Amino acid sequence: MSQKAVAFEVVDVEAKGNSKEEAERPIVTIVSSATTPATTACNTPVMTPKDEPEEYELQTLPRSTVTSAPLFPNPPSISAIDKKAARRKEHIAFGALLWAIFMEGWNDGTNGPLLPAMQHHYNIGFTVVSLIFVANCIGFVSGAVANVRMVQKLGFGTTLVIGASAQAVAYCMQAPAPPFPVFAIAYIFSGFGIALQNSGSLVFVVNLNENSSTKMGVLQAAYGLGALVSPLSATKFASIPHWSFHFLASLSGAIINIMSLVLVFRFRDMNTILAKAGQVVREQNSSQGHNLYSQIFKLKVVHLLALFALAYVGAEVTLGGWIVTFVIDERGGGSSSGYLTTGFFAGMTVGRLCLLWFNKLIGERRVIWIYIALCIALEITIWFVPSLVGNAIAVAFVGLFLGPIYPILINVAGRLVPHWLVNGAIGWIGGLGQTGSALLPFVTGALSSKFGVRSLQPLIVSVMCAMLGLWAIVPPDVRRSD
Repeated sequence: MSQKAVAFEVVDVEAKGNSKEEAERPIVTIVSSATTPATTACNTPVMTPKDEPEEYELQTLPRSTVTSAPLFPNPPSISAIDKKAARRKEHIAFGALLWAIFMEGWNDGTNGPLLPAMQHHYNIGFTVVSLIFVANCIGFVSGAVANVRMVQKLGFGTTLVIGASAQAVAYCMQAPAPPFPVFAIAYIFSGFGIALQNSGSLVFVVNLNENSSTKMGVLQAAYGLGALVSPLSATKFASIPHWSFHFLASLSGAIINIMSLVLVFRFRDMNTILAKAGQVVREQNSSQGHNLYSQIFKLKVVHLLALFALAYVGAEVTLGGWIVTFVIDERGGGSSSGYLTTGFFAGMTVGRLCLLWFNKLIGERRVIWIYIALCIALEITIWFVPSLVGNAIAVAFVGLFLGPIYPILINVAGRLVPHWLVNGAIGWIGGLGQTGSALLPFVTGALSSKFGVRSLQPLIVSVMCAMLGLWAIVPPDVRRSD
């Protein structure tokens, strides 16, 4: 069955009505025909009764409802001088956050070399000394939960300064080597402060327009650098009677951190800081900002990534904190064994910087499988090969392959979570991850009290196998829906 084409021709558009409102309402006259209209010799159409013109009145939309602005507009065009100034502000802000994360790594790298000194000074065993990890976990989880509300009420810059101040208070409490309960409580303050700074720093980098993944790797490398340098100081202090004076060096770094965050961010909110740095600021409506906790906890992917972070951070802190004791007790290492922690975090720093190209080549999701498999193989060699030198080299390579995993985890979270929930989601992921930094070292201490510190390696291998299982059920890495 043949089909007849329907032709539409706009013959006349005129404005009817006397009033201004009616005059602005166009009337479109349309001639429709199922066949080609007949024409005269002068090529003018012949109108038949069937082909009478029809008039349609077009509805006029109110001006307030019409917009051509995109959902997420690009930054306004600025001059080259303004772009240079904005880029400089971005670099200064990023540099301030690098120091904050450096101090986080410094804090975590301290524990390993000082554990034997703590046990000797307070005359306590593995289980009791492990309470410092529990206290640190309580502080970190508290900070991660409080972070969402604090950023909403106080702003990004103020929250960072509060976090840095809490960290400084902890070092003031620890420096004079007070009774062990007070010494352990200080870890609550440091954990709380570090949680606030960690979450804010990660969210800031996630919101940068250019090279966000690379900058995330650099930011996490700053953590590794702090954890690399700290054992050099802690190992020296661990061999002298005033071992706790190491925390005076920590206090100096914390004071610099406070001054840096005050001068750079000046207690401003994140949107203001991002706008001044030439970044796109994503606005959220009132419904998006309502009950953020409920929205975050309804996302399955947030809990999966948080559990993965728990296993990862637990393995990292347990290995960095207990490897010195393992080498001394099981491999006959001497007082210089504390430098193994330096090798571990040195490998982590190098991995986060030098393996960025490999992450891009293989793909961030697939490369995780390779890194975890290599770490498991190296841990098995530490477990079964009784060689001090061999174990030291293997520990450094475990740090190398373990290092890039956490930055990739945060990048994936930034892509899978809606932008208005990223701050709280990353805070929760980091908070639950820090639970692993208390749970697994405490379990290691409890197992070591019963079976000896040789139980460290089978525990680490088991945790890494659990990481493989968790990564397998993380949803596909697709761009989040904003």
